[in-house]
Amino acid sequence: MTIPPFHLAFPVDDLQAARSFYGGRLGCPEGRSSEEWIDFDFHGHQIVAHLAPKGGDAANNPVDGHDVPVPHFGLVLDMEAWRTMADRLIDAGQDFVIEPTIRFEGEPGEQATMFFRDPSGNALEIKAMANPANLFAK
Repeated sequence: MTIPPFHLAFPVDDLQAARSFYGGRLGCPEGRSSEEWIDFDFHGHQIVAHLAPKGGDAANNPVDGHDVPVPHFGLVLDMEAWRTMADRLIDAGQDFVIEPTIRFEGEPGEQATMFFRDPSGNALEIKAMANPANLFAK
């Protein structure tokens, strides 16, 4: 199955900090940009950081004993790529909302997950399924 890339535009309050975080820390190649926005290749998906003032308050939802930030966006990687990214972020001193962990252990939805925020406060989740075929399993 071929999945088309998604596109997500999101607010940031500092384009240089976004460039450093997404391009440097996460290793996302930069695409087109202007003085108001930057495109990044987020593992084949297009995300666009738009310069905007800080938005409203974020909310949290309880999931498997953690307060998950809402809204958030992210990736589903294979387990090896997830471990590599977790190590990279830990080595870089990244602050986590939810540290790299395994949730729903022993259930169809078992997954490795981690949550962190970019410099503008946008929440990201990076996960890997124990069994990738169970991504949408109930």
